[in-house]
Amino acid sequence: MNNRRKFLFALLSGVVALGVVAGSALAEELFGVISKVDVEGKKVTVIQKKTDKEIEITVKDDTEYVTPKVSSPINLEKVSKNVAKAQEKGRKGIGVVVTHEKGVASKITVAAKKKNNN
Repeated sequence: MNNRRKFLFALLSGVVALGVVAGSALAEELFGVISKVDVEGKKVTVIQKKTDKEIEITVKDDTEYVTPKVSSPINLEKVSKNVAKAQEKGRKGIGVVVTHEKGVASKITVAAKKKNNN
């Protein structure tokens, strides 16, 4: 009887672990550049790196915004200002990796800047 309980417990634990891993694997990652920010509509436009296609991503209040220094809930006004600064310098925008599910972002990670060793 005790062996049967251990087996069922191990089996149930494995199924739960598989569900957690599969759930996180369903989220997609989008590599690109934030080119536009709609603060009122809570949306960002990302230009996909591979295809140069513009993709509109919805942002929630609890979307995590991760920079090399800090991780916090996203502040679209601040992101909008940073995109404008990057565009003034001649870039398309801010390089990011967006983790999303069906066009709704859960996490936006700013790509680290490459340092020149020259």
